[in-house]
Amino acid sequence: MGAGDAIGIFDSGVGGLTVLHALAEALPAERLFYLGDAGRHPYGTKSGETVARYSLENAEFLLEKGIKLLVVACNTASAVALDALRERCAVPVVGVIEPGARAAAARTRNQRVGVIGTDATIASGAYTHALRALRPGLEIYTRPCPLLVPLAEEGWVEGPIARGVVETYLGTLRHSGIDTLVLGCTHYPLLKPLIAEVMGEGVVLIDSAEETARDVAAELAARGLGRRDGAGSASFFVTDVPDRFIRIGARFLGTRIDSAVRIDRLA
Repeated sequence: MGAGDAIGIFDSGVGGLTVLHALAEALPAERLFYLGDAGRHPYGTKSGETVARYSLENAEFLLEKGIKLLVVACNTASAVALDALRERCAVPVVGVIEPGARAAAARTRNQRVGVIGTDATIASGAYTHALRALRPGLEIYTRPCPLLVPLAEEGWVEGPIARGVVETYLGTLRHSGIDTLVLGCTHYPLLKPLIAEVMGEGVVLIDSAEETARDVAAELAARGLGRRDGAGSASFFVTDVPDRFIRIGARFLGTRIDSAVRIDRLA
């Protein structure tokens, strides 16, 4: 494990590309290996045991590539599998929940925080636990918003359909008095402008992808593992036909994906 090794990132599909994008912006010299487990997507509707098993298999694949740090760019996997990954992996493991929770706890002024995410992420209580550990007196309002994932993947991030779904999900949160809202799914940053408009100017949105990139940069610096010279790069691996990943992934990454390598088996 050395500074020249890559950072490994995995997600259940394309959503984690928002994390990869944030990492590339914060750490432009780093080599990034991304595994999108599109063949077993979505994770948000599966049991915790299944998600943990998938996560360990994803990690093993990336560890065999010789990575120096693993990023769990999936809120669902971070919620249910982070402890198991840290026990099994010989490299530092960074999830997306702890960075987002720390940012929310630091930013709120009235101690009322909202969290939106997939069914599995919200049901796990991971954000509530992390937030309460940081600030026990917080009032926490959570809301599962599963339909925001397909909206983001289809590119329906504005217009009457997207607005109607967002307003339906966030209506009660808007009137709860929260001043901070955690986007607890890596798909949700694509809907950030619409969510901000629906919630109003008084609510700060916490993007877990950006906060995770800051945590990774700090972790690498603390361990002397940062790559300072040379141009960064990104390599993509998927567990399904790459065509859809390449097409939809460009929306999340903000740039074209030239190719992705299909992995037939992880187990």
